[in-house]
Amino acid sequence: MSDVQKRVEAALEEVRPMLEADGGGIDLVKIEDDVVFVRLKGACHGCPSAPQTMDEGVARAIRKHAPEIRDVRLADGEPAPASDHGAPDPAAPGASKTPFEGQDPIAGVKSIIAVASGKGGVGKTTVAINLALALEQLGLKVGLMDADIYGPNVPGMLGVERPPQVSGKRVLPTRAHNIFCMSIAFFVDPDQAVIWRGPMVMRAVQQFLRDVEWGELDVLVVDLPPGTGDAQLTLAMEVPIDGAVIVTTPSTVALQDVRRGMMMFNQVKVPVWGVVENMSYFVCPHCNRETAPFAEGGGKEVAKAFKVPLLGEIPLDPVIRAAGDDGKPILVTDSDAPQSRKFIEVAEKLHDRIKDKLG
Repeated sequence: MSDVQKRVEAALEEVRPMLEADGGGIDLVKIEDDVVFVRLKGACHGCPSAPQTMDEGVARAIRKHAPEIRDVRLADGEPAPASDHGAPDPAAPGASKTPFEGQDPIAGVKSIIAVASGKGGVGKTTVAINLALALEQLGLKVGLMDADIYGPNVPGMLGVERPPQVSGKRVLPTRAHNIFCMSIAFFVDPDQAVIWRGPMVMRAVQQFLRDVEWGELDVLVVDLPPGTGDAQLTLAMEVPIDGAVIVTTPSTVALQDVRRGMMMFNQVKVPVWGVVENMSYFVCPHCNRETAPFAEGGGKEVAKAFKVPLLGEIPLDPVIRAAGDDGKPILVTDSDAPQSRKFIEVAEKLHDRIKDKLG
């Protein structure tokens, strides 16, 4: 049995108890050209709703163990090979776990908070950076991991260009404004597009989690890419995430995607701690009148629908935008500014959620 097949079989051992609990089962048929073919058996086969969900769970588990696998497919008409796995042992460690349970913590990291958005263009990275800086100003030791492999903006918005250093086989994160950060942007030309398939993205996220010497951190903030793709699933399978913060604008289109993001986190067993409504309102610099350029009340509405808090409403403000473009975040240039206070208020709420873990 090849190493890849062994790892694929180990992945199937993770999901097999879940399927058997529903009266079904799964067998590996073959691995061909980095594609895994499996057969679903029993009650799950032919069910109009279950196969899609279970296929996705199977694929996630397989890619966790064997990231080089590029696809997982159902096999029809081919006999499954004899398997030596036998019946699952209910007493075996992890026998009843899904791919989103029992993840391995990062040594020294007490808490992990994911910052996510349903779609791009809502200012998620601006929020993630300023929340990380606000948590540091509250006295925490903070790391910031840029998991947006295709559009990494964290180093530019923090104003750092120096690459991380290497110590032995470990990568040392770059320090900027008293927080530690890591991004694929440190390793690629700024004009170079990152054209990677899913397994390569997953591997990059795994390396940022496991091969970086994060040291002793109170909290690691992870800036996720928009949507519900490989980076999100890899993070959820690899490490225990304490909570997720969803960033949105009040616009209808953005809120539609927020709902999809909420459902994803529910499916991967990550609690959503609340919603941050960015670009919530604009204050006229001449008359101080507030207007809502992207509608209003949407963040509150979606938070209420999913029974989570509205953590904060961040204004559409040229000062915040310019600070990010210049690589000098508003929390660094003027921590007492009203704009900074908005981020600090959100950070205080997040701090309350993790303070028991900090000791």
